[in-house]
Amino acid sequence: MKPTTSPFRFMSPRQMGYSFNWVGRIGLAVIVFWALVAIFGPMLQPYSPGEIVDWDYFGPMTHQYLLGTDYLGRDVLSRILMGARYTVGIALVSVFLACAGGVVLGMVAAVIGGWFDMILSRLLDAFNGIPSLLFGLVVVAAVGSSIPVLVMTLAAIYLPGAYRFARALAVNVNTMDFVTVARARGEKTPYLILREIFPNILGPVLADLGLRFVFIVLVLSGLSFLGLGVQPPYADWGALVRENIGALSFGAPAIIFPSVAIASLTISVNMFIDNLPTKIRDRS
Repeated sequence: MKPTTSPFRFMSPRQMGYSFNWVGRIGLAVIVFWALVAIFGPMLQPYSPGEIVDWDYFGPMTHQYLLGTDYLGRDVLSRILMGARYTVGIALVSVFLACAGGVVLGMVAAVIGGWFDMILSRLLDAFNGIPSLLFGLVVVAAVGSSIPVLVMTLAAIYLPGAYRFARALAVNVNTMDFVTVARARGEKTPYLILREIFPNILGPVLADLGLRFVFIVLVLSGLSFLGLGVQPPYADWGALVRENIGALSFGAPAIIFPSVAIASLTISVNMFIDNLPTKIRDRS
C-alpha cells in the first residue's frame, strides 16, 4: 500500500509556524522591489544618468520624462534608478561588515571573558560614544570621499553597537546548561561559538541587522546631503536631494522623489522587522 503523504512534501512557511501579517508583507514587498531596482536598474534606465536630455532645467513630469528633469536637465527617473544601486549597495555591504565583525567579537568576548572581554568592551564603548554623523564627517573630510572609504567608515560606526548587542545575547546563552555540558566534555571555543551559541542568537541578530541597515542608509544620505557621500558623476539618493534642494519651490519632483525613495526603503525595513514571525525574532 502506497503511503498517502510523501516525506518530501513541501511545507509552506505558515505550516512550519512562520507567518507574516499584512504589514510585514508590504514591507517585504517594498524591500524586494528596491533590491531588484538596485540589481537591474541600469537595464531599466530610459536615459544615461549623466546625459542632459532636456534644455529646460527642472522640467515638468511628462510622458517622455516621467519624473521630470533636474537642475541640469537630466532625467530624474534614470538618476533615481542609478542612485538605488549606490544607496542599497553601500548600505548592505557596510551593515554586513559591521554586524559580522560585531557578532564575531561579541561571541568571542562572551565565551573567553576575563581581561579580553573587559578591554575590548571598554575600547568599543569609548568608540561608541562618538556621534556617528560627526565621526563620518571627520573621516570622510580627512581621507576623502570614495566608495571604499564610505563603506569602511559606516561599518566602523556601527560595529560597536553590533558588538554590544551580540555580546549581551551570547552571555545569556553561554550560561545555559547545554553550553556547560559542551564545555565539560572538552569542546573548544570555536565549537562553542559556531555550534552552540551562534544558532541560538541568529534570529535577534538578523533583526538587529535590519535596524542597522536603516541607520546606515540615513547616515549615508546625510553625508551625501552635506556633499561628502558618493561623488559626481555618480550619486545616491541623498546626493540627488542635495543637488536640487535650491529648487524646492518650482522643481519639487526632483527633490520629492529621491526623498520618497529613502523614506520608503527605511520605513519598509522597519515594518518588516517589527512584524517578523515570533519564532524568528525570539529564537534565543
